Amino acid sequence: MIQLLFLVVFMEAAMIVVLLFKTPLRKLVIMGLDRLKRGRGPLMVKSVAGTIFVVLFSTVYTMLQIQKRGIEDAAGGSLNPTDQVLMAKHLLESTLMGAVLFLALMVDRLHHYIRELRLRRKSMEAAKKQARAEEAKVLNSEENKAIEEEAARLRKEVHQLESELRSKTEDVDVAEANVSALRKQSEGFLLEYGRLLEENQELRSQLQSVNGRLSR
Repeated sequence: MIQLLFLVVFMEAAMIVVLLFKTPLRKLVIMGLDRLKRGRGPLMVKSVAGTIFVVLFSTVYTMLQIQKRGIEDAAGGSLNPTDQVLMAKHLLESTLMGAVLFLALMVDRLHHYIRELRLRRKSMEAAKKQARAEEAKVLNSEENKAIEEEAARLRKEVHQLESELRSKTEDVDVAEANVSALRKQSEGFLLEYGRLLEENQELRSQLQSVNGRLSR
């Protein structure tokens, strides 16, 4: 039994060392512990731990009985060689069983904390992704707002340019009307000038005829 307890203690110590450092074996040990805690695994572990605890209690009780018997037999003296051997054997067994229970508790707590740490990391990563998505949405909304403001400003400028274009078009129409009126007026002046030239020619011809008659 002592050899088996030593083997269990060494195995539990090795599992604790593996769980403390991040190595490929750590994943395998965690997967094995996860499977052990499913189904009937917890019930079996509790049964084994309860059995070891009962045996430990029985061993401690036996040690107390041996010590009490030695005190009564020897009237306060030392134990006989047989009781000393039994006392040492039971002390070693109780120490090993206590170490088994303590190391098993440490393995369970380490596994629990590692799982909690992994879950916390996953939740933190999910929260970071959600925060990034929310930030992207906020940035997109701000960009959309800026684009809408720019579009509103451009629409306002377009309306101003359209009003300026209408005013310029009206000015051009007025100028064209003035030009057409001036053109008609200049055409009338030209006709009047032609008529005056014709009258002047007629008057000159009449004057020449009168002068010719007078000279005769």
